[in-house]
Amino acid sequence: MGSNERAPEHSLSEKDFRFICKLVYDGTGIVLNERKQDMVYRRLMRRTRDLKLASFNEYCRLLQDDNNDEFPNFVNAITTNLTSFFREEHHFDYLCEKFIPQHLSQYKHTHKLRIWSAACSTGEEPYSLAMTLIKTAPALIKSWDMKILATDLDTDVLSTARSGVYKSERIKDLSKVDRNKWFVNGSGANNGKVKVSDELKSLITFKQLNLLDEWPMRGPFDVILCRNVLIYFDRPTQAKLIQRYHQMLRPGGVLMLGHSESLPKDNTQFATLGRTIFAKHSTSTEQPYAQG
Repeated sequence: MGSNERAPEHSLSEKDFRFICKLVYDGTGIVLNERKQDMVYRRLMRRTRDLKLASFNEYCRLLQDDNNDEFPNFVNAITTNLTSFFREEHHFDYLCEKFIPQHLSQYKHTHKLRIWSAACSTGEEPYSLAMTLIKTAPALIKSWDMKILATDLDTDVLSTARSGVYKSERIKDLSKVDRNKWFVNGSGANNGKVKVSDELKSLITFKQLNLLDEWPMRGPFDVILCRNVLIYFDRPTQAKLIQRYHQMLRPGGVLMLGHSESLPKDNTQFATLGRTIFAKHSTSTEQPYAQG
């Protein structure tokens, strides 16, 4: 149904849409434009129904109330979460074939490896990272201090990620070996679902994080994945985030972006290693690892 066919109380007015766009930008840095108006309508219409509100205008008034607790639900409804296991597989191939072996050789004195999945969505990315780590260094998983931090803005998808429970169809493209090794088939009420193994879960910590807020972690990280996130921000916000990622990486650490993303042409802080793979220049005077 087109927007001009909707009943007045169920229409998203230009005024309300502008308010929503500003609220999203101020709260998350995500830029919405007119092309997203139908998407915003569809997703927020569900919230107005759930809350039994008569109109979008009433929903906007609720969001303006400082005492309401709707904002997290609002953000969850707006944010896009498209992911899959080993999405953009060349990144995992690079980690397995080049980065992890080099890191294990170069950092024998620390026995430490830190990876940050900065927009982990429903968890497929960090679990794919955990599989990659174990496959690449099976003998070192227990003797090295290897950890994956997985963060996302959306509390709903984080809940799914923490549970590690997925519909069986989500793993259909994985090899039979991986399906049998890393997932347990559900039964009874969980028939048609699978659960991630405890071995993978043990490597990952899930946390809610707005990338525009202060970051509580100290770093440095060896690898940061922030894939298909920058496209939702304007250029000043993109530049700010790239600078903060740079500060969080050890010299020689790697930043991985999404397939449609790139660094600014005047970038001097990273060297390009491959398709959407960038390394922090190792000439930095920063210490490779913080103490403790």
